[in-house]
Amino acid sequence: MSIKKELKTSDILANIIIEGMREIKAKEIVSLDLRNIETSVCDFFIVCHGTSNTHASAIADSVIEETLKSIKEKPWHKEGLTNGDWILLDYGNVVAHIFQKETRDYYNIEKLWGDANIQLIKETA
Repeated sequence: MSIKKELKTSDILANIIIEGMREIKAKEIVSLDLRNIETSVCDFFIVCHGTSNTHASAIADSVIEETLKSIKEKPWHKEGLTNGDWILLDYGNVVAHIFQKETRDYYNIEKLWGDANIQLIKETA
């Protein structure tokens, strides 16, 4: 697979994950484009938070459902689904992080990856 096609695939996957998050009214969705960072582990981190464990789990379910429906893609790895404090969905080149607000504030991924191109995604009305 060519690098150009791989990056385009990452863009598409990131957008589908964002739509899955927006569908369930995830809070403060942020896209971190890590492609220009030499030490990055993937192309994108998509970060958001929920208002409760149930909300965070629903966001994760929506992301999984949306990626399956749109491009027949499943996460390679899932963590945190049982407690909903920090749910990680690893799609290889794109990783979704779904937090509780307090946990998100504590780990502050956006600051840790401050060299990334960070884009705040508008919430749906």
